[in-house]
Amino acid sequence: GFYLFGMPFYAAALGFASAVLLVCLLLTGVVSYLYGSVRVGQRELRISKAARIQLAVLAGLYLLVQGASLWLDRFRTLVEPGERITGPGYVGANAVIPGQTILAIVAVIVALLFFVTAVIGRWRYPLIATALLVVSAIVVGAAIPWAVNTFQVRPNELALESQYYQRNLDSTKAAYGIDGVEKENFEAETQAQAGQLRDDAASTAQLRIMDPAIIGPTVRQLEQYRAYYQFEEPLDVDRYEIDGQTQDAVVAVRELNIAQLGDANSWQNTTLVYTHGYGMVAAAGNERTDDGDPVFLEQAIPGTGFLTEQNYEPRIYFGERSPQYSIVGNVEGGEDIELDYPLGADGGTETRTTFDGNGGPSVGNVFNRLIYALKFQSEQILFSDYVNSESQILYDRNPAERIQKVAPYLTLDSDPYPTVVDGRIKWVVDGYTTSNNYPYSSSVSLSRAIADSNNPAPTYALDDINYIRNSVKATVDAYDGSVTLYAWDDEDPVLQAWQKVYPTSLQPWSEMSSDLMSHVRYPTDLMKVQRSMLGVYHVDDARSFFQQDNRWTTPNDPQDPDSFQPPYYLTMKMPSQDEPSYSMFTSFIPASQGGQARNVLTGYLAVDSNAGGEQGTKREDYGRLRMLVIDAATTVPGPGQVQNTFDSDTAVSSQINILQQGQSQVLPGNLLTLPVGGGLLYVQPVFVQSSGGTQLPQLRRVLVAFGDQIAFENTLSEALDSLFGGDSGADTGDEE
Repeated sequence: GFYLFGMPFYAAALGFASAVLLVCLLLTGVVSYLYGSVRVGQRELRISKAARIQLAVLAGLYLLVQGASLWLDRFRTLVEPGERITGPGYVGANAVIPGQTILAIVAVIVALLFFVTAVIGRWRYPLIATALLVVSAIVVGAAIPWAVNTFQVRPNELALESQYYQRNLDSTKAAYGIDGVEKENFEAETQAQAGQLRDDAASTAQLRIMDPAIIGPTVRQLEQYRAYYQFEEPLDVDRYEIDGQTQDAVVAVRELNIAQLGDANSWQNTTLVYTHGYGMVAAAGNERTDDGDPVFLEQAIPGTGFLTEQNYEPRIYFGERSPQYSIVGNVEGGEDIELDYPLGADGGTETRTTFDGNGGPSVGNVFNRLIYALKFQSEQILFSDYVNSESQILYDRNPAERIQKVAPYLTLDSDPYPTVVDGRIKWVVDGYTTSNNYPYSSSVSLSRAIADSNNPAPTYALDDINYIRNSVKATVDAYDGSVTLYAWDDEDPVLQAWQKVYPTSLQPWSEMSSDLMSHVRYPTDLMKVQRSMLGVYHVDDARSFFQQDNRWTTPNDPQDPDSFQPPYYLTMKMPSQDEPSYSMFTSFIPASQGGQARNVLTGYLAVDSNAGGEQGTKREDYGRLRMLVIDAATTVPGPGQVQNTFDSDTAVSSQINILQQGQSQVLPGNLLTLPVGGGLLYVQPVFVQSSGGTQLPQLRRVLVAFGDQIAFENTLSEALDSLFGGDSGADTGDEE
């Protein structure tokens, strides 16, 4: 608590007090000179008693504050970055901190001498002491640390710095939640044999072949229905229980796009008629139709599928693409104005509805209408006859924006996702508490760690952090916009402090329904930050850290060489697990200067993202980090090498050329790395779309690789059988 809250406050207070006292001291000196209280002449300085007292007291107070600041700097040293680590090393602990202690004591002594001068009127002693303080600052603050570093540390760096490197290792791992990583040395199989995937059949059955970053145009063409609807891209991923089986799905909600109204883009239409989107779309991640399209589990307007059978609320008044504001609500018995969906009963062209919830402030009286007319610069709010006594105005409709207004202290995950929970569409957003004042923990740029091929670098108020916790799970109801915050990590000291400021805004995580528990997941951005730190901090001892002989990095996306490959959610099992679990995966390759690293796998990381499905109970394995450390004697190609093999293989190239004939364009999908068959299997779906006109990416082939062997077939099932001696033993979702 002291380092995260107390120290920054005291530092700011001392800085403010120091600035005020220094300005007062300077102004007092100038004014005293101008009014004759301070005179210089005939080699003599004369100061009146009143000026003497005022100047001496101000100087003494200023030095007292400087002494306190120097004393506080001893603690600030623990969070300041050095050459190799954050926090003091040998020089800091044995020269800088003792020097700051000495200077703080000397500053207090000099301040006392100034207070004595205010009484007795003798300036000699405090001035001499001030000069000695300046000399001491140069000797103790600069010369001695330089000498210790030059003559002791550099010739014996490992011996002297080891304990401080170890402190940095331990503190950094604790600050980022990576101190509990379970490591397993992994001697990967690289030869494919028949039946090799039989023990992993439950994992391969959920292999996702529908790439959410590619099939967006396909979903739009098949499910958009009208131009004024849209789907956010890339699509999201989730999982549902259908007929007693967990099914990984690619999901999206049908939101409004009022920019496509064209000539109908009037105030009445954009504010009163087109007020909400309609319906969830879900497709099986592991299946395809004969034409290569997604297999929809929930679709259409009005909806059909497993969610519609549950009678969920499909209307989306609050979403990532909702209009700036809408006015909804009507008096009892009034005519419905809002367009619900473009299909009516008895052959009608549309169905209308009226919002029936509590989603925004009332604009039922003249005063409120005037206020919001001024806020949105729209006089129609004031004069429209459609605005009645029951009208509400909905605004601040983006889920992240609503949560930020309720909990401004949270840093929000960049990937909100929609899910159907307890019969309602809810936006689930992960919230983080962060700090840059955790002792001995190295910092990372949040924006650079999170940026990848799916997510350009976002902007944060606090970008350089050295502590992060997924402290809050938040939901926003897509119908009425209600925000609910759950204290997910109730042991986080930062969250505990904020709860004292906002005592009623958070609910305990035990209040989350069983349905919601089954849809929360380990957050994407936290995983990205952790993998960024694990590139250096996967080692356990100070010697390895000092030598930096085993640094890793995240591989670049083969389809976007300037960006990192995103992590991905799949229902898989690691070698140490008995059953598949919904998890997030990423891989590592050696790091190097100038991008000349070998593109071979050195590590593979999975985090269990399944929180369970029971209210008040977190699944024990949720959040468990499991790492495969690839044996150095075994060469496992990295994503870049595998993609190069795919691109250069003559048999694959000839088939790609056939797919590209005419006006066709080949789109390689996400290259997934999967721990099956005792080794690491690569799977890449290949889509084809028209290069002009209407674009409808359809899955045409699947590329797979194991070791240095590859296969390229029409389906995943065929590709695996081809790769593993005619019978892989795997179950897949696209088996015919």
